[in-house]
Amino acid sequence: MTGFLACRREDPPPPPIIISPELQKAESFLDKQNDSAFYYLNKVATASKDSLQIAIAYNEMAVIQSDAGDYFGAQESLSMSLRFLDHRNEKHYKCLASDYNELGVASIKLQHYTVAPGYFDLALRFSNDHKFRLAIYNNKALAYQRMNNYPEALKIYSKILPQTARKKTYARILTNMAISKWRHHPDYNPLGELLRALKIRRDEKDLWGLSASFAHLAEYYTQSRPDSALFYAKAMHEAARQIGSPDDELEALGYLIRLSEPKAAKAFFGKYQQLNDSLVNARRAAGNQFALIRYDVERNQTENLKLQKDNAEKKYQLVVRNVLLISAFVVLLILMIVARMRYNKWKKRKELEKQEAILETRRKASKDVHDSLSNDIYLLMKRIKHDEVLDRSWLQSHTELVYKRSRNISYEILADTDEFFPARIGDLLKSFGTENTKVLVVGNEQALWQRVGAEAKLELKYVLQEMMVNMQKHSRAANVVVKFEAKGDTCHITYIDDGIGIEPGTVHQNGLTNTGTRINSIRGRIIFGANEGKGLRIDISFPFA
Repeated sequence: MTGFLACRREDPPPPPIIISPELQKAESFLDKQNDSAFYYLNKVATASKDSLQIAIAYNEMAVIQSDAGDYFGAQESLSMSLRFLDHRNEKHYKCLASDYNELGVASIKLQHYTVAPGYFDLALRFSNDHKFRLAIYNNKALAYQRMNNYPEALKIYSKILPQTARKKTYARILTNMAISKWRHHPDYNPLGELLRALKIRRDEKDLWGLSASFAHLAEYYTQSRPDSALFYAKAMHEAARQIGSPDDELEALGYLIRLSEPKAAKAFFGKYQQLNDSLVNARRAAGNQFALIRYDVERNQTENLKLQKDNAEKKYQLVVRNVLLISAFVVLLILMIVARMRYNKWKKRKELEKQEAILETRRKASKDVHDSLSNDIYLLMKRIKHDEVLDRSWLQSHTELVYKRSRNISYEILADTDEFFPARIGDLLKSFGTENTKVLVVGNEQALWQRVGAEAKLELKYVLQEMMVNMQKHSRAANVVVKFEAKGDTCHITYIDDGIGIEPGTVHQNGLTNTGTRINSIRGRIIFGANEGKGLRIDISFPFA
């Protein structure tokens, strides 16, 4: 994400006209004391009567949250901002453009790449500022780049590069376009463009841009010249530390782990784990901090209102307070009664559905018992009662037949009735298919899943989901096959792709560790290996229930 971060640092959206002293005070803390800035912005958002100022406050709160890694919180603040804006009012256009751009930013950060271009198109619709439009186009191209839709990304880069006068912006677009060409056509040599962008950034003393250039050069040299890749990875690590970017530092450590000798790689891996844990904790703490600030502001406002009321006439205050309390109590009571009635109605309906299902099962069982067992049991009783010499072999076989029929009926009653499970698994797997990745599912039949217990189905659903998520994130595969088959008392699931595979010595992250735990819970085995030619093969086997 280095190129994207640089974009956001260098080309922030042009701020709308601000006339509120409270907003000016809040902005004086931005990039210095962001917690104080968030506090005063939240006060504006909750106290102002001007809808545009409220929208601006929520927008700037979202930027602070996004910079702190709280992307879900940023989306919530942006949604609040949009509620106070009028799409027909030209005075609101700058804030609308900024809101939609930040929604696209958050979508890329959350890896929701397919929805991001739509947000950037909306941002372009409301922006007439040339520099900001270039930044939006670059962000849109980056979203296509993350989707591996390089033709669309290159179309945008080629359009905006000649329009770019600012050297830092020119270098950023140039390096993004070069790396997109190379990823789209591996035979293409982007080195000249990458080095030209690197020189511009050195001349401009653009540390954020240098970090991005070092990352692209490390990626380019990883396969052909690992020693050069290691050099640029070290340079990126140093630049990331200078600018205080933990995300860039983590990316640099990832390259250093892959490119260094085992002993050095082990040390880098320890740093990676420590930094990653610190970053996760810091972002979680940031989200909690913003929530606490909002709570404190709301509490302070409530206390201020109470103090203002205390200064009013006591008699009038008592009357108003009592009316409000009674009204609130009546409304609350009505809401509670309505909610209770709806809940009881829903509960009754669910109970009736449950009882009907039980009755239907009992009717079926009763019919099966009557049709299958009654006559046989009556014949058995009659022979025992009236035959002077009882044929023991006939008695044994007939008793065994009755037992088998009764057992079959009990199995039918207890059998898993989830006849739609194969369809849900098929939909889950095929949902990961894209224009660049084809997913083929083989053997996903009802007959096979009928032999799998409910607990195993649940675990396998999450295992398959985790496998497909890892495929989409890391494999770069064009074709994926998932095959289900029964071999005796064992179910076999085979996953094959033609992607980049798993390099020897790769450390399993939490997802793969959880996958192994789930497979163990159903007494199964999972084996990772290389596919014939290239790619990854995963074999899963477990006993049927």
